[in-house]
Amino acid sequence: MSTTPTTVVAPLTIQDAEALVEAARTAAEAAGVTVAVTVLDAGGHPLAFRRDDRAVLIAGETSTRKAYTALQLNAPTADLVDAVQPGGLFHTLPTALDRPLLFIAGGVPVRRDGRLVGAIGVGGGAPEQDHGFASAAADALL
Repeated sequence: MSTTPTTVVAPLTIQDAEALVEAARTAAEAAGVTVAVTVLDAGGHPLAFRRDDRAVLIAGETSTRKAYTALQLNAPTADLVDAVQPGGLFHTLPTALDRPLLFIAGGVPVRRDGRLVGAIGVGGGAPEQDHGFASAAADALL
């Protein structure tokens, strides 16, 4: 019986989550945008959250739902927008589950050594801006 070696990938830490929040916030601030940022671990549990006190209140909810959606589908929410349109692969998914899915750009999976370890969601700017801030943060963590 042969065994295949398993590579252990470190989970997201609180320090990682705080670095993700700070990187996204810094990118948003440089663009003059006030946002909320949510970081989830691989199990979908919150590790970090921050809402700028000038960000619209709903930004907190949207950042969390974007992160959750990116985590569950292991894809940036920006890549999933068309999939929920009529005729799309996931057209009925937003209403089929009692889960906080949100198919608006701004959620990005976080991977370490190619493995999914969590997700970041940003809300408060235009969807393309939120996607850029989340992607910049995920890239900076690597």
